[in-house]
Amino acid sequence: MMGSSEELACLLLLVSTLAKNHLVSGGCSGKCCRGRDLSCSTTDWRMDRVYGECYCDEGCVRTRDCCFDYFTECPAQDCTVSDWSFWSGCAKPCLPSVRVRVRQVERRPSNSGEACPSLEQRAGCREYRDHQGNQCGLNSGPALITSMEFGKGRPKHDSYGNPLDPGFCVEFSLESRTPHCTVENRPHTHWMRYITEGFRVCVACEPPAMKNNSGSCQGDGQESDKEASLRWQAVGNPQCRGTWKRVQKTHQCHCPPQHSFVFI
Repeated sequence: MMGSSEELACLLLLVSTLAKNHLVSGGCSGKCCRGRDLSCSTTDWRMDRVYGECYCDEGCVRTRDCCFDYFTECPAQDCTVSDWSFWSGCAKPCLPSVRVRVRQVERRPSNSGEACPSLEQRAGCREYRDHQGNQCGLNSGPALITSMEFGKGRPKHDSYGNPLDPGFCVEFSLESRTPHCTVENRPHTHWMRYITEGFRVCVACEPPAMKNNSGSCQGDGQESDKEASLRWQAVGNPQCRGTWKRVQKTHQCHCPPQHSFVFI
C-alpha cells in the first residue's frame, strides 16, 4: 500500500508540473510574431483541434496552423492613417501638371490586420502665376479639364480679399474621346472613365482659370461657331482627349457629378 501511495504522489506531482509548464509556455501568450516566423511556435492545441506544434505568427492564419488562442492573444490591428495634407502646388506653373497630397501611417497593421491604404493622391492642375508671381500667358489650344472634385479648393477671393467672379457653366455634347481615357488605372485618373461619347457634360469656368479681361476660360467655345467641333484634353493624362460641341452657357452646372468637370 505504501508503494501505491508513493506512486500516486509522484503521478500527481508530474501532472502538476506539466500543467504549470503548459500555463507558462503553452498557447500564444506573449508569443505574437510578425510575418512568417517558424521559431514562433509552441506545443499545444491547434485551431483545427489537433494537438502538437502550433504557431503564433501572422502567417499561421494563411497556413492554418495557429494555436487555439491566437486570435485572443494576438488580436488583429488594422492600419490607421492621418488625415490628408493640403494639396501641394502644381509641379510646373503655367503648364498642365499635377499636384499631390499625402497622409502618414499612424499605426501599422499587425496580426493580419487590414493593410494600409494609398498614402498619396495626385490630381491634374495648373497654376496661373509663375514662381516670381507674374501672370502666365494663356495660349490658345484645347480646353483643359479636370474633375470637379479637384477644383473645390480654389480661392474665392483675390489677393486683396475682394470676392472673385463666381463664373459660369458650359454644357457640351461629347463627340469623341481616345481609348486612353479608360485604360489608365491611377487613382487621380479614375474620373476620366466617365467621359463617354454621346453624353452631355458640364464644365465650370471659375477663377483662377477665368481670364479676368475676357470673362472666359481657355477652350470654352464662346467665340466659336455653334456647330464647330472643339477640342478638349484631360489634365493628368494628356493622351485622354477628344472633341465636343458647345450646347449652351448656364449660370450653374446641373450635370451628374460623374459628368461635371472644371476648366483649368
